[in-house]
Amino acid sequence: MIKTLAGCIREYKFPSILAPIYVTLEVIMEVLLPFLMATLIDDGVNKGDMEYIIKTGLMLAAVAFGALVFGVLSGKYAAAASAGFAKNLRHDLFYKIQDYSFANIDKFSTSSLVTRLTTDVTNIQNSYQMIIRIAIRAPFMMIFAMIMSFSVNAELSLVFVGFIPVIALCLGLIIKFARPVFMRVFKTYDKLNNVVQENLHGIRVVKSFVREEHEVEKFGKISSLIFKDFSKAEKIVAFNMPVMQLSVYSCILIISWVASHQIVGGTMTTGELVSMMTYVFQILMSLMFLSMILVMVTLSKASADRVVEVLNEKIDLENNEKALKEVKDGSIVFDHVSFSYAKDMNKLCLTDIDLKIGSGETVGVIGGTGSSKSSLVQLIPRLYDATEGTVYVGGEDVRDYDIETIRDSVAMVLQKNVLFSGTIKENLRWGNKDATDEDIRRVCRLAQAEDFIELMPDKYDTYIEQGGTNVSGGQRQRLCIARALLKKPKVLILDDSTSAVDTKTDKLIRKAFLEEIPDTTKIIIAQRISSVQDADKIIVMDKGRIDAVGTHEELLKNNKIYSEVYYSQQKGSEDNG
Repeated sequence: MIKTLAGCIREYKFPSILAPIYVTLEVIMEVLLPFLMATLIDDGVNKGDMEYIIKTGLMLAAVAFGALVFGVLSGKYAAAASAGFAKNLRHDLFYKIQDYSFANIDKFSTSSLVTRLTTDVTNIQNSYQMIIRIAIRAPFMMIFAMIMSFSVNAELSLVFVGFIPVIALCLGLIIKFARPVFMRVFKTYDKLNNVVQENLHGIRVVKSFVREEHEVEKFGKISSLIFKDFSKAEKIVAFNMPVMQLSVYSCILIISWVASHQIVGGTMTTGELVSMMTYVFQILMSLMFLSMILVMVTLSKASADRVVEVLNEKIDLENNEKALKEVKDGSIVFDHVSFSYAKDMNKLCLTDIDLKIGSGETVGVIGGTGSSKSSLVQLIPRLYDATEGTVYVGGEDVRDYDIETIRDSVAMVLQKNVLFSGTIKENLRWGNKDATDEDIRRVCRLAQAEDFIELMPDKYDTYIEQGGTNVSGGQRQRLCIARALLKKPKVLILDDSTSAVDTKTDKLIRKAFLEEIPDTTKIIIAQRISSVQDADKIIVMDKGRIDAVGTHEELLKNNKIYSEVYYSQQKGSEDNG
């Protein structure tokens, strides 16, 4: 874990080294102050030597100023190092997630990944800053102060040494009981983020069903759970301060009592007592800081485990050493393909798929809900790997292609059409960042999107809100189809992506495909048979298997599932008419 996190320091190694150096120098200055103060009292004030008082006073001022300067510098470099470390950590996490396959993303929930990128990284950042500053300062201060206190009075120094095991035992117990609670809190944070994310994405559904009160109640329950766990953890951690204060004041009382006898007996001076009291405070404050660091590290250890889990996740889709960089054509072959999301042959969602699609063909896919239509097409651009068998595109195993190459050659318009905040042009250029304005207009004509875009106030520069909330479902689908066409793909997959447009527009889109992109293999998943009846072939899916393959006429005549769907839709159409 430490090695993985240390790899994120990179260009911030220099400030990460300078911060502890300046902290050490600051500690040396602070430890010298009580010693100089003792000599000032014993050799200056008590003897009435004004020259010595002025000289020592100036030295005290210089040392104090030095401590101030080194303290400021240590804080500056510690802040730069921790902020830079957190920046790199977020960068590495985000880029790692970008390389994840769908299977990797399925393992972590979206809300959990958001929590790890935000709350967990912030905890690690705070902990790192404490480690390179306070964790250096506290032990050095304790060591130097102990050396100085033993040089002043060894007998008195043994008093606070005796308290160290007691403090260590109490800290150990606090950490032991607090850590599991902190671990539980972060998992609850994931649930909280999930509720918030769900609510914001589905806010229109929540309001249309008047479920605001239910959502508030659900949020309140999880929020209360976090409050309860954090309160429990803080109650445990709160024992830290009373233990430290009890130790500090007990030491002061014992040292004061012993020192008073030594001063009366003439074996100790007033200056030495003053310095000893200061060293006691320095040592015990160092222990207090160490205890705070241990608590913080305990908290961030849970966060670090979660972050490292994401960074060390093995990506199950990787390029071959000699990956192919070109897809010859849009031909597709499924050679006895079976697939399971769980990678378990006993839990297959696709079973023994044997299928051949010629380059440039238009293929329709029909089937009931849960027949694994979407699972079938997601194997083509290698969003998942087949559990058994082989998928070929352009005559080559998809696993032999460079992942970017195969996905760039296959354009998918999924069931959930996603647009990002930005102008229409910016959204469409996701398909091709170098596309000209004429290219954009051409694909919008093909996708039957040009007419409604021209009616918008800023036309192609119209701003799209996050998720495309300021355009209708049908407009969103057509923009996503246009974006896919900009890729100039070898294979175009439409996964129920014209369900929100009327039949006339659907027909115009299919006509444009036929005339304008005849060499592109087109796979259309649809619920309406009218969307696929003109296809070169239609695949009927049932329970993860291919039930039949044929033309509209052949299936209508020979396939029970297809004919039942067709006649039920025809009857529904007549009833509506």
